[in-house]
Amino acid sequence: MNTIDSIASRLAEFSALRRDLHAHPELCFEERRTADVVARKLTEWGIPVHRGMGTTGVVGIVHGRDRGASGRAVGLRADMDALPMQEFNQFAHASQHAGKMHACGHDGHTTMLLAAAQYLAQHRDFDGTVYLIFQPAEEGGGGARVMIRDGLFTQFPMQAVFGMHNWPGGSVGSFAVSPGPVMASSNEFKITIRGKGGHAAMPHTGIDPVLVACQMVQAFQTIISRNKEAGGRGRHLRHHGPRR
Repeated sequence: MNTIDSIASRLAEFSALRRDLHAHPELCFEERRTADVVARKLTEWGIPVHRGMGTTGVVGIVHGRDRGASGRAVGLRADMDALPMQEFNQFAHASQHAGKMHACGHDGHTTMLLAAAQYLAQHRDFDGTVYLIFQPAEEGGGGARVMIRDGLFTQFPMQAVFGMHNWPGGSVGSFAVSPGPVMASSNEFKITIRGKGGHAAMPHTGIDPVLVACQMVQAFQTIISRNKEAGGRGRHLRHHGPRR
């Protein structure tokens, strides 16, 4: 994949922007400073801005050379929120907010979409409209759902939405794509263990909830590791196992 010269020439500018966002992380639905930065940059580049969708979401509108007359539209999406965790890095742009950190790369995602926005606004060598979707609350807050509920696709109808996620171990200058859902999904459940008190001299008359919980944690680990095939390695070992 070839690098676009007009974007590469602004590497220092966007690198500084990414580091600024990294130094000022904000948690889900609190991305007010981040949204201000995004809106200010889009406005500088002549891109109309809609704010407040999904609480702190920002949508930029870039029409192509036909001024959007074709009616076709796509969305480019990036997330803006950080994680509730402490950063221990010592570099100059480390988080300035205790207990908050851009540990999942959303500062990079926001900056990448801003770089794309600047390029699209400058060249506009396409027909239709590109909607720039800066989404809040990706980390467990359901920000996309809230933006949709607030009328994202009603107010800005589009045929497709494209998003991406950084992958530090990937090859520079390349993209990895896959049909259907990709990357991890988190699900939560709650288990209540009801114990029974008893005298220390007669532990058999009580139910120790701590011991029960410890046994459950160990058992849960085997649900995947002992019931699901381990991929190609598992097939290989089964095929070439001991012969009877």
